[in-house]
Amino acid sequence: MLQVTDAVTELKGIGRQRAADLCKLGISTIEDLLHHYPYRYEDRSCLKPLRDMQEGDTETLWGTIVQAQDIYPRRGLKMLRVTVRCADGNAVLVWFNQNHLKSKLQPGLQIVATGKVGKGHVRQISVTDFELLEDEDDLSNFQRIVPIYRGTEKNSSKAIRRLIQQVFETGVESMTEYLPDAHLQQYHLLEYGQAVRQIHFPDDWQQLNWARHRLVLDEFLILLLGMQLHSLIEKKQGIAHAATEQLAARFFAQLPFSLTNAQKKVILEIKKDMEQEQAMKRLVQGDVGSGKTMVAVYTLLKAVSGGYQAVLMAPTEILAEQHYLNLKKMLEPLGIAPMLLTGSLTKKERESVYAAIADGSCPIAIGTHALIQKQVQFANLGAVVIDEQHRFGVRQRLALENKGRAPDVLVMTATPIPRSLALTLYGDMDLSIIDELPPGRQTIKTYCIGESKRQGLYGFLDEQIRAGYQVYIVCPLVEESEKMDLENATHLADHLAVNVYPQYTVGLLHGKMKPKEKAEIMEQFRSGAIQILVSTTVIEVGVDVPNANVMVIENAERFGLAQLHQLRGRVGRGASQAHCFLVAEPKTEEGKRRMAVMVKSSDGFVIAEEDLLLRGAGEVLGTRQHGLPDLKIADLVHDIKILEQSKQLAAQICQSGLEQPQYRQLREKAEAVYQRRLLLQEE
Repeated sequence: MLQVTDAVTELKGIGRQRAADLCKLGISTIEDLLHHYPYRYEDRSCLKPLRDMQEGDTETLWGTIVQAQDIYPRRGLKMLRVTVRCADGNAVLVWFNQNHLKSKLQPGLQIVATGKVGKGHVRQISVTDFELLEDEDDLSNFQRIVPIYRGTEKNSSKAIRRLIQQVFETGVESMTEYLPDAHLQQYHLLEYGQAVRQIHFPDDWQQLNWARHRLVLDEFLILLLGMQLHSLIEKKQGIAHAATEQLAARFFAQLPFSLTNAQKKVILEIKKDMEQEQAMKRLVQGDVGSGKTMVAVYTLLKAVSGGYQAVLMAPTEILAEQHYLNLKKMLEPLGIAPMLLTGSLTKKERESVYAAIADGSCPIAIGTHALIQKQVQFANLGAVVIDEQHRFGVRQRLALENKGRAPDVLVMTATPIPRSLALTLYGDMDLSIIDELPPGRQTIKTYCIGESKRQGLYGFLDEQIRAGYQVYIVCPLVEESEKMDLENATHLADHLAVNVYPQYTVGLLHGKMKPKEKAEIMEQFRSGAIQILVSTTVIEVGVDVPNANVMVIENAERFGLAQLHQLRGRVGRGASQAHCFLVAEPKTEEGKRRMAVMVKSSDGFVIAEEDLLLRGAGEVLGTRQHGLPDLKIADLVHDIKILEQSKQLAAQICQSGLEQPQYRQLREKAEAVYQRRLLLQEE
């Protein structure tokens, strides 16, 4: 009897070389093998007769190879044409430029092939997938729904299927059910061992659907429980901040504008959290320009008013300095002097800030990753605010939290995250959404133009600058690339300054500049001394210049949707009409779709959902920095209903108590996810 923890080398036919090859697929143990799910299935239980196959349909046939021959339809194109005798006549299988196949496809061998049906009296199929039936064992796998796996040259789909068959034939322990019967009945779930068997070798399509539903729910459930484990089990006792609001009231009274209803709602949620003994962990999502800064300031002041210190961490020096300047201006009338800590401070300046943080004379510290260094020791940290959370991993967040004794934590992001992703990436947090822009903000007019319209674009920019506005021009590259013939920021800035706009001042900002240089350039742009700022994506997040009214994004097809939306959000910060030009000539359908979405929509959440559909969850927000395992069967785009069901079940389990004996195995699985997140802190 096999154990799920056994190495795959326990199986017959797996030597060192095959085991090393399986490792490339993430398969080291029997459990890994059983979790290597099929990516599709072929229904070979009732194949169509050749006469019933329709042109353009994808079909599967079974027959014996009669002949294989190479044909050259035209110069540079080689076609392998294989004649197959089926039960009701002959068919022709076709492959293009597959030189290595002819030697494998010998007359007399049985073959199962899938592909698109072509024209002609004799059925012709352009093959996308095939399998040779080499011995009697294969026939047992033939007339049924057959799983197709991602494999390698040494471990084909068929070879992997045989290994999984061997596991089930030998028998495997630790495949026992780990959910109580009550939950199985309530959610109409297949038993775990049965679900694993049916996902690989389904009796019919209904059994396959039930098996997938169970395994998707499990994957989400374990992920959600692992994410919430420290708040569910450890239940950190935090600071119950005083209910007094005098300091915050004085701050809001001096503002020249009123808060939106969405801001007020989120502030009330934060107030309630901070006045409770349990440490707050809240994620605030708000589209660019929605006013998250006011929410952050409230959180900082709530801590300071009770005699605690507060900290705000931002991902870049430009953004940290901007926060510092804004907060200094807003808080000085209240007698509060925030301090800035970044890597570009002199040693003497840094030590002065360290001392003020340590003795408590610094009420609010604002900075970058420099805040999580060992030298930074807070006297009495009560609240942590992290801006642009997606730029930080779990490790940085935990390192800052650990500077105090269970401080309240607020993380903010202007990168809209679809709700499905937020539930999994931030399952240990409460979620707030600022879904309302301040009054007076106009939608940014967005256009996609090709190179042929460049002169017209330059004329429009000239009109805007003469009207008193400023312009961003963003490039995707800093240096020349041998692979891509794209204009880089340096050359474009020189060209604009010399050949196009000699009458204006053109600035350049890119990631390889020293922090001090970047700060100087941004200050000149803020003050209006620079009219055109050519930049790389360092200006993507947080930089706020209300007079900048036009954004031009060069080679826009090179950017993801979320990044394009962030860049566009750098303009339109004032009351006047702003414009964004996407200079792009996309060649792919996906590229064209991205540009169309940007032109049509200004809603960050709509754009985020579209990004998720186009690229998938793994690419939109990489799982590594969040400490999440890759989802092996669940799909955050298509399995939203099951995710909600998993969340409901997770809440029930937590209410009963995950420490209960009936949840022992489930708790162990959840702890593995939690431990992975904690390991990031030690790297």
